[in-house]
Formats: sequence, C-alpha cells, structure tokens
Amino acid sequence: MKNLTRGACVAVFGSMMGCAVNAIAADDVTLQLKWVTQGQFAGYYVAQDKGFYDEADLNVTIKPGGPDIAPPQVIAGGGADVIVDWMPSALASREKGVALVNIAQPFKSSGMMLTCRKETGITSPEDFRGRTLGVWFFGNEYPFLSWMSSLGIPTEGGDEGVTVLKQGFNVDPLLQEQADCISTMTYNEYWQVIDAGIPEDQLVVFKYEDQGVSTMEDGLYVLEDNLADEAFVDKMARFVAASMKGWEYARENPDEAADIVLENDASGAQTEKHQQRMVREINKLTEGSDGSLNVADYERTVQTLLSGGSDPVISKEPEGAWSSVVTDKALSM
Repeated sequence: MKNLTRGACVAVFGSMMGCAVNAIAADDVTLQLKWVTQGQFAGYYVAQDKGFYDEADLNVTIKPGGPDIAPPQVIAGGGADVIVDWMPSALASREKGVALVNIAQPFKSSGMMLTCRKETGITSPEDFRGRTLGVWFFGNEYPFLSWMSSLGIPTEGGDEGVTVLKQGFNVDPLLQEQADCISTMTYNEYWQVIDAGIPEDQLVVFKYEDQGVSTMEDGLYVLEDNLADEAFVDKMARFVAASMKGWEYARENPDEAADIVLENDASGAQTEKHQQRMVREINKLTEGSDGSLNVADYERTVQTLLSGGSDPVISKEPEGAWSSVVTDKALSM
C-alpha cells in the first residue's frame, strides 16, 4: 500500500475508482544530527522548509544534536532511522558492535583544522612538539590521534610529544592562552576566534585536507540490517534525493538557507551574520557532491584511521561499512 502515496490510484470493490494519494500517510523518517541546529545542516532544513521531503512523501523529523548526544548511540537505541556522523566515529562504532553503514556522503571535503596563534612560532606540524593542543572528543578526536601517530608525535606530553587538552566545543583555550592551537572547523570556530578579536593575519591554520590526513565528515548512516528491507531502501533513497536537492538549493540561495536554519533554531543562540557565513563555507564542502561516496576518499579515511600506532582508531579494515544501494536508487529518481 505504500506505493499509493506516490500517486497510484486503485480500483475499489471492482467498480469504484479511488485515488489513495491523500488517504495514505507519508513515510516517517527521523534524522539525528551530529550537532546543534546550524548552517552545517542547512540542506536538511531547507529540504524540509521548501517541501522537498513532502514531495518525496516523507514526514521528516530532524533532531538536533549537542555535546551530550552521540548519534551512534541514538540510532542503536532506536531513536533515529538515519544519522549524520563523521566516518571515524562511525567506523569506530561499527567495530564496537553498532553496525553502521554509510549510505550517502553529502560532504565532499573536510572542514577540520588546527588553528594556532602566530605568536607561538608554530609554522609546521613538527613545531607541535612540546606544545599544548586543544582537541575535541566524543569521536572527533580520532582524526587528530591518527595524524599525530603518522607524524610520530606522542600524545602523552613531554618535550617530544604534545599535551592534549580536552577541548570544549568553544574557542576559549586559544583566547585564554591555555593552548597553543585548538581544533576548529572552517565554517564555525575559526570565525569565532576572529570575531573574538584575533585577526586572520595573527593566526596559523593547518587544514587536515592539506596534511593528507583528512577523513570523511557528515555522512549519512543507517543500521546495516535495515538495508535488507526494500521498503526501507526506497524510503532512504527518497530521503537522500530530497536532501541533496536541499543542499543544491542552499548553494544557490545561501542567505535564504541561513534564514531557514535560524527559523529552526529553538535555542535562539545563533546570529544571522554567523549563519550566513557558515552556510557559505559549508557550501564549499558539499559542492561537487551528488550524494554518492567516493571510494578513494573512503579508502584514504580507513588508512588514516589504521595508522594509529599501538592504539589505532580501528584495528582492521572494515567490511560492509558503506553501500551504494541507496544513492544508486536516489540518482535514478
């Protein structure tokens, strides 16, 4: 009967013709975001606001994340159908028993970097030795730890290592000079540092992409068992197609997309200027993506995560961690 929601009309009792379009409810989808409502997720909010999900016969609930919300735990507990997560976190979760599968990759590039005060004298990664670096945890530490391992820099402190400061989701450690460098995203915290009064020419940045250790961010993940259900795959294909339409609209209309994000921000903590800037920076990361996963990027991510020395993020190459079944169907719609 679900196919009736996409415009099919059926014979009733052999003589009456009735169209069930309006009689059958749309399919429910619950999306768990990785972080709070902001431009990072503009494509999903745009797809909802502009009716792209409605057109795909979907009733989508978007659940914001936060510092105490781990998307893999949410989906494992039945609180979401699909989640936004970074691949390091997803693969680590998979190895620990939460069978996450990447079904789409809206983000083509990584926005993660370390931002340092220029006055520290840090000009290259080798200068990290003996320094204090702010690092996000809750799954965001994996790319950093792999990077340090690839450089042969211990993370237990000392003159030849780095002292890892467990950074909150703010830029205070840099502003208060508690850390020489901190974790930032090109679309968020970097600009918070600048807005706090430190000009760009007084900052030195190290983009993970430029260092060859970037890992895939903001992919869409579901539980593996669900992909055996054709109805679920069809629902996710419609969801991905509508979401990518939302991302395309956000690239073409960044200010409107920022306004839509602000309208959905129940906290009221976001500013128009910051969200407009964020959407524009995010658009750089989604540009060129049709939602499908680039296998070479996936393999690079896996190798980065495996290069963790005595304590790698994952201990072996994963099997079945991604599938094109959803995007193949979405791209044919």
